[in-house]
Amino acid sequence: MATASESVLDAVGEVVVGARRTLRLALAAVLAGGHVLLEDVPGLGKTLLARSLAQALGLEFRRLQCTPDMLPADVTGSFLYDPSTRDFTFRQGPVFAGLLLADEINRTPPKTQSALLEAMQEKQVTVEGRTFLLPRPFHVLATANPVEYEGTYPLPEAQLDRFLLRLDVGYPPADEEIEVLRRRLARQREETEVAPVVDAAGLAELQAEVEKVAVDEDILRYCVDLAAATRAHPAVEVGASPRGSLALTLVARALSVVDGRDHVLPEDVKECAVAALAHRLVLRPETWTSGLTGMQVVTELLGKVPGPASSR
Repeated sequence: MATASESVLDAVGEVVVGARRTLRLALAAVLAGGHVLLEDVPGLGKTLLARSLAQALGLEFRRLQCTPDMLPADVTGSFLYDPSTRDFTFRQGPVFAGLLLADEINRTPPKTQSALLEAMQEKQVTVEGRTFLLPRPFHVLATANPVEYEGTYPLPEAQLDRFLLRLDVGYPPADEEIEVLRRRLARQREETEVAPVVDAAGLAELQAEVEKVAVDEDILRYCVDLAAATRAHPAVEVGASPRGSLALTLVARALSVVDGRDHVLPEDVKECAVAALAHRLVLRPETWTSGLTGMQVVTELLGKVPGPASSR
């Protein structure tokens, strides 16, 4: 299974230069059955990363460009009248995909954002009182721009909590940025394509392997201690719930599968802790002026909360 995971990362890496850490965690989130929020400034390849990952995993990919005038039916689909049958038939929305990219999700109003909640949590949508199951596997990769607030609608905590991980991409080093330019000139076209490494059935097998990964009692205690520490931090008004400690455990198991192990190490928990917990914290209002972030709080706690002794 490690070979398949590495092959997926290598295939996406042929198109997405650098960002190996982000790719690794995004893949782990998918293997764990979750959804990912990519939050960073425009132009860093978030959309490219999502599309390339979907292609490598053999999933049907759809992109939903979020706008302020978007309605819930634009996400879920709606019933349309068919004159030939004199009846209403359901036309599926873009959410019926293996991997849905909700691009700039913070540009659509809360009513439409909430249309994704049922899909993300229950893997189904309800329209006009009728429930429609989504394809399996189903995953959402959403992007958000954290530096532009005009015309945006911040995601409520309830929806942020539905994302297993929140990741950034970051600016590439100069040599990687040069490689981006070099590859674009070499292929002589804007479009990129990644050959499928696995298909939906193969992805389901990888996800089944995650459920077989053993987790020692001391690792479980470490995940709970980290989540509990966020609740006791003086700068935090609302800390991570048990869903946060569960996210730590699930992603750590998936990282073990990516590395070809059948057990979780403390380093797996540490690797995903910031991405799994930071977006679940609500900081006290007085901390805003200091510039303190949830990422800084979790990073600080990683240095303070004792964990099981282990090394890779």
